[in-house]
Amino acid sequence: MTELKNEKNADAGPNPTESLEGYKKFRTLRIVAAVVIAVAVLWLFWFLLGLFGGSDESGQHDRVTGESAPAGEAHTPSGAGLEDTGDPFHELDQLMAPSHDGEATEDAAVEQHDVTLGQGGKHEPRTEHGVSEGAAVHRPKPLGVHFVEGTISALDYELNERFWGWRRNDLIRFTDNVENMQLGILEVVRRSTVNLTERISRHGPSAAIEPTLENAMNWLMIKPDRYWLPSAEEKYRDSLKELHKYAQKLERGEAHFYNRTDNLIPLLASFADLAGSCDENLVKQEEDDGSPISWFKVDDYFYYAKGVARAMQEILHGVREDFSSVLETRRGIDLLNRAIHSCHVAAELEPWVVTDAPLDGILANHRANMAAEISHVRYFLNALAKALST
Repeated sequence: MTELKNEKNADAGPNPTESLEGYKKFRTLRIVAAVVIAVAVLWLFWFLLGLFGGSDESGQHDRVTGESAPAGEAHTPSGAGLEDTGDPFHELDQLMAPSHDGEATEDAAVEQHDVTLGQGGKHEPRTEHGVSEGAAVHRPKPLGVHFVEGTISALDYELNERFWGWRRNDLIRFTDNVENMQLGILEVVRRSTVNLTERISRHGPSAAIEPTLENAMNWLMIKPDRYWLPSAEEKYRDSLKELHKYAQKLERGEAHFYNRTDNLIPLLASFADLAGSCDENLVKQEEDDGSPISWFKVDDYFYYAKGVARAMQEILHGVREDFSSVLETRRGIDLLNRAIHSCHVAAELEPWVVTDAPLDGILANHRANMAAEISHVRYFLNALAKALST
């Protein structure tokens, strides 16, 4: 009888309860494994994106000037000789402080000019102009070249050096942070080129427009999301080529660059207006229709302002070089340096995740952090324009 019962139990098949429990365990293991694999793949993707898509901040300024510092000699911008404390206001105080060692500096310069030592401490032969043979002669760039190169450099990196290049018109778009930053850069380059075409390169409203600049201005107005016929990046590259042709004309003396006060003020006002627009998006608590700021819009506003700050930093370096005579006459170098510093700080903000926490909360409010620097840029540009107009 016992054997007969066992045979019947065996014929009845597996226990349904045990089968259900086994299936649940199997399903749980698969879900956990899928989550782990998805997290690993997502982390690897963002790691590679940061590795290949990161910006080369250290080489930006060298691309603007087109020169690299000699070996063993640090590159020194305008206003060199200041103590590097990391505080722009302390540097400004040093700039404005009276100098008491002008004679000593002049004597040292004369001594350096008179004594040119070669290897082993021997005097190198000099030419009739006082320059030693074999010594590299660094000629200053013609007026306007720094400004044009800064305008080119601001957009050239996004088109030709960034991984995946121009992304706004991609068929598959999933890097909206970079896309919005590129839009901010494009807007600054557009305003710089328009002012260069309509004002800075002309001696008056009745003067003819430089053809290369007219082409550059028109091609930059192509919509950034245009995919083909023509594509946005194609026309933007053509625009940068036209700007480069204009810079070559300046070097040959075939074009003009008028660094007058009435040409610089509209450019500064245009930049200040753009900074004000960014500032409004960074500090507002609701959209124009009354709806709250979406979490998906917070990082868009942040990275657009970051692109604006990055491009302005490049172009304002060129302004400092090519409008130096105007700025020094009106004592505007310090204000411009402060604006450049604020642009630099804003461009360096790179949070892992853009958060929009309350201002008195534990987490950071990255919109407010960016707004602080952008508002400084706006203030200093407006102050500089006012100083130049008086």
